[in-house]
Amino acid sequence: MSDFIAVIPARYASTRLPAKPLADIAGKPMVVRVAERAAQSGASAVWVAADDERIITAVKEHGYQALLTASHHTSGTDRLAEVTDMLSLDDDTIVVNVQGDEPLIDPALIHAVARELRLHPEAVMATACHAIHDYATLTNPNVVKLVMDAEGYALYFSRAPIPWPRDAFAAGQSLPDGLPVFRHIGLYAYRAGFLRQYAGLTPAPIERFESLEQLRVLWHGHKISVAVSELPAQPGVDTAEDLAMVRQLWV
Repeated sequence: MSDFIAVIPARYASTRLPAKPLADIAGKPMVVRVAERAAQSGASAVWVAADDERIITAVKEHGYQALLTASHHTSGTDRLAEVTDMLSLDDDTIVVNVQGDEPLIDPALIHAVARELRLHPEAVMATACHAIHDYATLTNPNVVKLVMDAEGYALYFSRAPIPWPRDAFAAGQSLPDGLPVFRHIGLYAYRAGFLRQYAGLTPAPIERFESLEQLRVLWHGHKISVAVSELPAQPGVDTAEDLAMVRQLWV
């Protein structure tokens, strides 16, 4: 029997792509496509946590479970925290936050992140990454990088190139061999008990400047374990152009 559940936070309003969760992908709403992937991960349950009845209706029409959550949440993590109470989850229950705009996500990656947290009881969260092999990705501020310690726990996340290969860059090299540089994959597993604590954590200055909420966890001294994937994550949907690309890939 599986020892984790998958929760898909979905917000109706989107600046760049209004009603994004309901965008059609091959005849089904995007959030339903995500739920289908999550259901293949081995999760014992899949829930969509939405802020709008239109999303709830669409999800249930396709046979998946959905919860109407508050509209004031500023992040998916906050929405998951509400779900832990709505479902009365035990503190040790592992909850995987599957982004509602990732219709191509690999179900095996969802399972891997849940397993990563289960195998590391010292961590309150787990996430994933994959190796970077080109200079353009390393220096792209829209790509989040991370550095890990010897045991595979996250040391830091940044939009800047980290680690910085000082001597190689000074010598004009683009990406030196052996540089341990990884791209963060925005998939998270939490223990329900920590989700309940998260809302009470003071936002961190580094979180605000980097615009990366996971830095709040590190700033308060908690551990995040990282699963390294051999393959890069599939593209998500932020814009109309992204949606068009995913529709083409689906065919």
